[in-house]
Amino acid sequence: MSRRHMILAGFFYNPQGDHRMSWRHPDAPEREVFGLDYYRSLAEAAEQAKLDAIFIADHLGVWDTYPSGMLHYANARLEPLTLATALAAVTKNIGLMVTASTSYSEPYNLARMFASVDHISNGRIGWNVVTSALAEEAANFGRDAVIDHAVRYQRAAEFLEVAKALWDSWADDALLIDKASGAFADPARVATLDHQGAHFRVRGPLNVPRGPQGHPLVVQAGSSDPGKELAAAHADVHFAVLRSEEEGRRYRADLDARLARRGRAPESLKILPGILPVVAPSRKEAEDRQAELEALMPDRIGLDLLSSWAGIDLSSFPLDGPLPDLPDQNSFEGWKTWLKIVHDEKNKGLTIRQVARNIANTGSVPMVAGTPSEIADQMESWFLSGAADGFNLMFPLLPDDWLRFMQGVIPELQRRGLFRTEYEAGTLRDRLGLKRPENRFAAARAIAAR
Repeated sequence: MSRRHMILAGFFYNPQGDHRMSWRHPDAPEREVFGLDYYRSLAEAAEQAKLDAIFIADHLGVWDTYPSGMLHYANARLEPLTLATALAAVTKNIGLMVTASTSYSEPYNLARMFASVDHISNGRIGWNVVTSALAEEAANFGRDAVIDHAVRYQRAAEFLEVAKALWDSWADDALLIDKASGAFADPARVATLDHQGAHFRVRGPLNVPRGPQGHPLVVQAGSSDPGKELAAAHADVHFAVLRSEEEGRRYRADLDARLARRGRAPESLKILPGILPVVAPSRKEAEDRQAELEALMPDRIGLDLLSSWAGIDLSSFPLDGPLPDLPDQNSFEGWKTWLKIVHDEKNKGLTIRQVARNIANTGSVPMVAGTPSEIADQMESWFLSGAADGFNLMFPLLPDDWLRFMQGVIPELQRRGLFRTEYEAGTLRDRLGLKRPENRFAAARAIAAR
């Protein structure tokens, strides 16, 4: 199944925007970010613009390892699946891609939650599968340190295998609700798992019937080698950190090769790089708007963020000196994707201050600034060259940048025939051109019946 139109997801990271200091902006929302009405208004604007989905990021703790964390950037936010369930009730078409960790959860609980929201939303839920890498998160779950990187991904792979088997534990026609006979379900079409693996023991079956999508959409965001292997094995959508169109083409070729080794077609995995759109009547005004946000960033938080990404406390090093030797990427137990970015910045010969400002103000994704037409030009180029199937839209300041994009760039993309003007029928999976997964137990029963 293929798509003529790009896939677009609006990204919630910090409740006030993807710039880490957006909460300081005079136009930024305040306590309303902990209530439904704020998110409902953003979701309604995105649904009116016909976006495919809202993507909700998450961490399982407050970022306070370094001194500026609690003071400047505590990253407090609502729990994503709870928020998505509420948004499912006040929207009709837009998808909801929700972050949940395999590091500190159990497969049965998460599989049940996502199956439930798949029913509640009529097939609009997606699970962004993450492996938690922050020390603050580990401490909230009784651990002295993060789980080793390799173990996190081994656990995640087994977690997904179990979750998918649980979603398949009910055949599509297992539910009878035959009042005359008294048969609620056909026991021959409900399977136990009796899974016993390295990380989990799960009997099954799930106590929620199979959802409208078969499996909720599986999204994956890690770009380390284990992350890309996990995506090739299990994901329907891959959120990538790509800083150029050429890098996107190389990345697509890499993932296509990994998919082929697993017998999957390229179109079975959609790649959505993140971009930071800043819409304004002119490029100069867009750059001024971004500069206004950057002026709100204390040097200290940039330094602490860089320390977190690099796995080294950099506070004792000269700000205008070079980065010291960095940890080896192969043995690093934190976020390998972010460490690679720091290595790349170090190779450019930038100072600690310069790197800290770069990652604190624009993060890891490219800023796309200018008029609606200029932003559409860049998105069109990436899409038509095969570097992206669409984009994760990471707006610096909410709700302003969100609304400017919906009202300015979306009509321009529609005018060019690059984005839908009305929602297609079906589930989120259907709209993204992704096949409904076959039920593994139903296939086994069919073979046995021959």
